[in-house]
Amino acid sequence: MHQQQQGTGRVVEDDRVTVVVASRDRREELLASLARHRAPVLLLDNDSRDGTADAVRAALPDVEVTRLDHNVGAYARTLGVRAARTPYVAFADDDSWWAPGALGRAAEVLDAHPDVAVVAARIHVGAQERLDPFCGELARSPLPRRPGLPGPAVLGFVACAAMVRADAFASVGGFDDLVRFPGEEERVALDLAADGWQLVYVDDVLVHHHPSPARHSPDARVSAVTRSRVLTAVLRLPVRDVLRTVAAAWGAGPAPRAGLRAALRDVPRALRARRVVPRHVQELRALLRDDPAPTRPAPAPTSAPPQETP
Repeated sequence: MHQQQQGTGRVVEDDRVTVVVASRDRREELLASLARHRAPVLLLDNDSRDGTADAVRAALPDVEVTRLDHNVGAYARTLGVRAARTPYVAFADDDSWWAPGALGRAAEVLDAHPDVAVVAARIHVGAQERLDPFCGELARSPLPRRPGLPGPAVLGFVACAAMVRADAFASVGGFDDLVRFPGEEERVALDLAADGWQLVYVDDVLVHHHPSPARHSPDARVSAVTRSRVLTAVLRLPVRDVLRTVAAAWGAGPAPRAGLRAALRDVPRALRARRVVPRHVQELRALLRDDPAPTRPAPAPTSAPPQETP
């Protein structure tokens, strides 16, 4: 760990790490959380209409702010990684932050394991510090674990609680502007695994998530996640899995059907970018699908609404 103090008073816990935050119309939550980050911060503002960019520049001049002229969803994080000048990037939302020591610990994992592209952190939700249920699924991952790996091998992660190796993330294109948000993690995880990278859940790396009270309905979230799942299947999975994903969405009720209909509008674009993952990645997905308590390959933050950042 290489801890230092910036002239602005911000503690920089580890000079190997940049925190990239994407946000939209969440000014007050953002102003509270940005000061907690113990690293240089890049903020990508997804065309907020509430004065977010100006407020952050005035209150926290050490934060590097880029205001986008339209909402690009999770792709904003990719733009942040491109702008970062460190080998590792930790993602955060406007209502999440990495606990003291967590950035340094995750960077140590990436330094010690050159084949690891993503460190997925433990998430505590709200003032009650409840464990996000998805972390339990990651901890029970049935995937084969390479000797020496500092935690279970996984094929999914929650973006706001992940640190990535910047060059590995960039090599698979990062988050794209097709899948958008939420559910943007799955395609990245599949592509990293296809290229031989490891993704690992490390339980002693902690992220706090205090979900904003401003959110869309549960049905709207289900619809948005379904859209991402369908488009990711079209982009990367064999035809049988695409059909299984479509059938599951159609049979699951009105909200998933709405997500399926939303996905259909973008299927032509997904087909143009289609590249089926190799057999060994398909076999990993099968292990997850067949496990009694499967690790979801397409997780989304359990408390994050669709209109939440990015």
